[in-house]
Amino acid sequence: MAGSKVQQILKIVNREGTIRARDLNAYGIERVYLKRMSDRGLIEHVGRGLYSLPNAVPTENHTIAEVAKRVPRGVVCLLSALKFHGLTTQLPFEVWCAIEEKARRPRIDRPMMHFVRFSGLAFEAGVEEHKIEGVTVKIYSPAKTVADCFKYRNKIGIDIAIEALRECRRQRKCSNDELWHYAKICRVANVMKPYLEVIM
Repeated sequence: MAGSKVQQILKIVNREGTIRARDLNAYGIERVYLKRMSDRGLIEHVGRGLYSLPNAVPTENHTIAEVAKRVPRGVVCLLSALKFHGLTTQLPFEVWCAIEEKARRPRIDRPMMHFVRFSGLAFEAGVEEHKIEGVTVKIYSPAKTVADCFKYRNKIGIDIAIEALRECRRQRKCSNDELWHYAKICRVANVMKPYLEVIM
């Protein structure tokens, strides 16, 4: 029985890339197996309550995948979303993550996090799902991210928002209509208008 559970866990980790200890509850498998398997080198303990295969090669977006497992309702946003979409020269040392306005702030020791509270449509709109290291990660689309950058320009800097807008149009990651759509949702249409007119 123990052997079959070990095989089942290996199959789950192989499919999911990274798993949380509590993910095993859905399969009726006791968490104690994770510790035993980790001690035997069958899986690797990569963070608090997180496990992956020992030979897994982390990608440049590894921390984003880790955050998606730890904050399943969160959405990667602002500087981290810009970096993911290739729209900035910035290298954020924290993972920027949007959570709902009234959500409890997750307690995470690693990786370093920067939480931003979004509400209503500003939280729900423009969410894309990407697979990173087998993990489904929620990230705002390029157009939504640019609009968010203008909304939070006082926090991240207007120069970063302008660079993101310019790169988004240069790389054709979105249409002007998409940018206007999210600018209205984020209530920054008037702020973005002069920059959009120049870049168009």
